[in-house]
Amino acid sequence: MSQKFRMQLMFWLVLGTFLVWDWTASPPINLRQEPPLIAAGSGQAVSGGHCSIAK
Repeated sequence: MSQKFRMQLMFWLVLGTFLVWDWTASPPINLRQEPPLIAAGSGQAVSGGHCSIAK
């Protein structure tokens, strides 16, 4: 194996390991608590969920 291939393989293994760890360690995202996209970062308080999720 060449050095370049080993470095690429190590990069993808580390990235994949990080993504698996992040997926398992993070709490599930509650889409109903997210602000509307248009208000993201504006400081606007969360007011309900997205229309596509409403039952």
